[in-house]
Amino acid sequence: MQRDGQLMLNRKRQLCLPDKLDLIKGRVEGHPDGFGFVVPEEGGDDLFLSPKEMHRVLHGDKVLVRVAGFDKRGRREAKIVEVLEHVNQFVVGRYYLEGGVGFLIAENRRINQDILVPPENAGNAKSGQVVTVEIVTQPGAHNEAVGRVTEILGSFTGPGMEIEIALRKHDLPYVFPPDVEAQASKLPSKVQKKDMAGREDIRHLPLVTIDGETARDFDDAVYCEPLGRSGYRLVVAIADVSHYVKPKDALDTEGFNRGNSVYFPRRVIPMLPEALSNGLCSLNPEVDRLSMVCDMRITTAGSIKEYRFYPAVIYSHARLTYNQVWDWLSGVAKPEKKQAALMPHLEALDKLFRTLLKARAKRGAIDFGSTETQIIFDDNGKIKEIVPVIRNDAHRIIEECMLAANVCASDYLHENKQPALFRVHEGPTPEKLAALRGFLAEFGLDLGGGDKPHAKDYAALLEKIKDRPDHGLLQTVMLRSLRQAIYSPDNKGHFGLAYEAYTHFTSPIRRYPDLLVHRGIKAVLLGEKLPAKGLAEIGVHCSMTERRADDATRDVDAWLKTYFMQDRIGDEYNGTVSAVTSFGMFVAIDEIFIEGLVHVSELGQDYFHYDQAKHMMLGERTGKKYRLGDRVRIKVMRADIETSKIDFSLVEQENSALDMQRAFAQSASEKKSSKPRSAKSRSGSKQK
Repeated sequence: MQRDGQLMLNRKRQLCLPDKLDLIKGRVEGHPDGFGFVVPEEGGDDLFLSPKEMHRVLHGDKVLVRVAGFDKRGRREAKIVEVLEHVNQFVVGRYYLEGGVGFLIAENRRINQDILVPPENAGNAKSGQVVTVEIVTQPGAHNEAVGRVTEILGSFTGPGMEIEIALRKHDLPYVFPPDVEAQASKLPSKVQKKDMAGREDIRHLPLVTIDGETARDFDDAVYCEPLGRSGYRLVVAIADVSHYVKPKDALDTEGFNRGNSVYFPRRVIPMLPEALSNGLCSLNPEVDRLSMVCDMRITTAGSIKEYRFYPAVIYSHARLTYNQVWDWLSGVAKPEKKQAALMPHLEALDKLFRTLLKARAKRGAIDFGSTETQIIFDDNGKIKEIVPVIRNDAHRIIEECMLAANVCASDYLHENKQPALFRVHEGPTPEKLAALRGFLAEFGLDLGGGDKPHAKDYAALLEKIKDRPDHGLLQTVMLRSLRQAIYSPDNKGHFGLAYEAYTHFTSPIRRYPDLLVHRGIKAVLLGEKLPAKGLAEIGVHCSMTERRADDATRDVDAWLKTYFMQDRIGDEYNGTVSAVTSFGMFVAIDEIFIEGLVHVSELGQDYFHYDQAKHMMLGERTGKKYRLGDRVRIKVMRADIETSKIDFSLVEQENSALDMQRAFAQSASEKKSSKPRSAKSRSGSKQK
């Protein structure tokens, strides 16, 4: 207890509780400029750590601190009493040798201090190479951190190096332990007859998978048939991973550790070995597979009248792609003879989708439009272009089918009081709501719902602004007012989707929470109850692994885009201000979907005040305003792959967000005033 900070020794060498000594337990969060913060374990405001205090620790370390005073900005300043845990065992970075002294500069910029690497610890590493070091001596008040090279990754600009760095920087498990590989190797390559026992055989149903062109792991297959005035039958079959991955076995332990699959450009880090994720569990075409089925009856109004869960053996009749299906449904192309028999079921899916879409709108679910990008590589592995991912209605068909199955799963678990992880998305905090309302007021807009708005209030405002030229700006600020979705055993509903209960059931190959949901459903079918103990901790862990994957993929995208822009220094582009900060504004280039910084020093001879609530910078002398959503023209000045940062200079400002709003209002007013008067007004008499 003393080791993990639950007990402390006072000056009289007596054990006592830390809170009695006014001590605070927390996690260190480093800053690239050398200072840092302590994030209290029990919540509350962060505490400032000076560069001197940061010399004793690294980013992520767990510490016990006391409040030593306040800095010039009024923040609580902390002094470290004890380092409870050094969490950084291995660090990836660039090794340098200067003047006979070797050291590592960490790739994680939050680790600001260099790690010394004595000659005897450097191995065959050459100056400038990317290496991994094991920290053999942690930093202290009077000593630097000391490391030993354990892995030489190679040149910083080598092919695929950005992914190798991200894996280690974010501590992503990427090598399966021997016991996991051993268990996976013992599994059969195809479904065994004995495993089909006790399952419904629905291999006759023409289920199909519909995914992207490059997909290799197929979690879900769908089938739909019309039921006349009764509506539709929708069958969603999901890979039965839980049949092969049992609680506490090697596969399960590693699946939990990873939490989810991670998708990088050109590389996937799967949650489970490929023997399962791309083989035995994947719903590949024209082979028998085990699945968990959600069999639904949906009315013509789009409400789920009834549903049933059951284990089944299925046979996917085709592996289709989104573009392929949409081309068929829209009449752009015709299916080949073998696939033509599937068209009635695909057309039924399309009709059901239209029905579900109306129900979604009636429910008031929020639909934020966003642009995802895809990096296209040439045969030599060099970036060829960056293009937007075009979503068609085939994407949305599958999305609505998965939503329906997920809602049934959450309802089934909730109604049967089965402990489970729900996908929880709470509404905006009072602080963020107040900031949003203040921002909207600048544009003459208001969000309905008072102190507790519902999703339908957001949806109504999105509908109202959809034709405005500044809708992108307004939508961005609305989106940022919402909280992040998490996994939790406490069902608090899903605000964005406007569901009272929601969970993830449809992707057990690549998401650990879905695997747990499958186990919960099976427990209900067997009349059993799974233990609730530990679910909260599992939810916290899975929420963390999801954010970890997002951070890692974001790093890789940033590195690749920075590399891409190195050949475009001096080029000019049109763009939109995507974020405003105290040190400048970020601009997203229209045609290549890349973001860079226009530093405040590039804005001319003026002092700019930052207004966080209005997402704006205001020039003190000139009165010049730059705010979120402004249209600008920029020049590319720098693209530094060392830091994955792109710098722009401002060429000109096309128009501001407020100017667009005023122009829109004036245009609407002119249209209104230019309408022809009625016949009665012209002639002074009624017209028959």
